[in-house]
Amino acid sequence: MGILVKGASLLGGLLVVIALVITLLKTLIGFVGFLALALKIIIVIAFLFLLASVGFMVFRAWQSKDRPA
Repeated sequence: MGILVKGASLLGGLLVVIALVITLLKTLIGFVGFLALALKIIIVIAFLFLLASVGFMVFRAWQSKDRPA
């Protein structure tokens, strides 16, 4: 009976370690996906800011060109 319990505890411990590694990898993949999404959002916001600033500079240049000096 002692050998059976020792074998079951060894196999159970191995299964627990495998389950923990799988859970860690799933969490890590989710975190990397979140970081990729955050980076994409930051890039889009930076592009929109750049587009708005160029539009503002063009508008200011056009506005100052219309005024007589």
